[in-house]
This record gives sequence, structure tokens and C-alpha cells, in this order.
Amino acid sequence: MSIENLILPLVGGVLIGLGAGLFMFSNGRLAGISGIVDELLGRWPARWPQSLAFIAGLPAGLLLWQLLSGRSYEITLTHNALLLIPAGLLVGFGTRLGNGCTSGHGICGLARLSPRSLLATGIFMAVAIAVVSLKQALS
Repeated sequence: MSIENLILPLVGGVLIGLGAGLFMFSNGRLAGISGIVDELLGRWPARWPQSLAFIAGLPAGLLLWQLLSGRSYEITLTHNALLLIPAGLLVGFGTRLGNGCTSGHGICGLARLSPRSLLATGIFMAVAIAVVSLKQALS
């Protein structure tokens, strides 16, 4: 394993933590993506410019990294709408059911020592491990 493979995730984690902390400090709320998107799609509160800037900053960060590093990062999704639509609906349902998404619970909730977030993050991780293990066993 190269030093780059060790440092880049560490730097990324620190930047995510700093971003979540800065968002909490400047806006007084958690940086959970599903909650922020819900605000943009829902009631359009007085703070929608901050929510829109936060969401726009996610792909902008990737573009800035590509520009500064000279590297490209390709994300490949299926082009099958029959898979994407139910997957998106299931993710939306899951975030509602769990009162938050992986970013809200795993980053912000754990930082606040929230028992609910500890349980939710444990379930996220257990399901992810099970799905990957099942996929590898069937491949």
C-alpha cells in the first residue's frame, strides 16, 4: 500500500470533519445530506441559500480536486432506469425511516455521541458488509 493510499483518505476525513464542524458552527445545524436536500425539496426555508451552497459544494469539491491534482475520477452508475428509480426511492425511504442518512448519523451523530446514531451507523455498516459478502459469494 502506497503512502498516497494512506494519506488521501485521512485528509479527506479531516476535511469532511472540518466541513461538518464549520456547517454546525455557522448554521447551528447538522450537515446531514438527506436533511439538507429535504429542505431544498420541501418548504424552502429562509436558509435555503446555505443549503443550496452546501449541496453545490459536494460536486464542486471533486471538480476542484481534479483541477488541482490533474487527475480524473470517474463514477460509473448503471444506465438502467429500472434499477436507479427504485434504488433512489429505497434510499429516500430508508433515510426517512432512520431519521437521517449515513452522513448525518455516521459523521455528525457519532461526533455528538448520539446513541441513535451509533445504532444506525452499526446497522448501515452491517448491511453493507452483508451485501458485499453476498455479492462476492455469488460472483
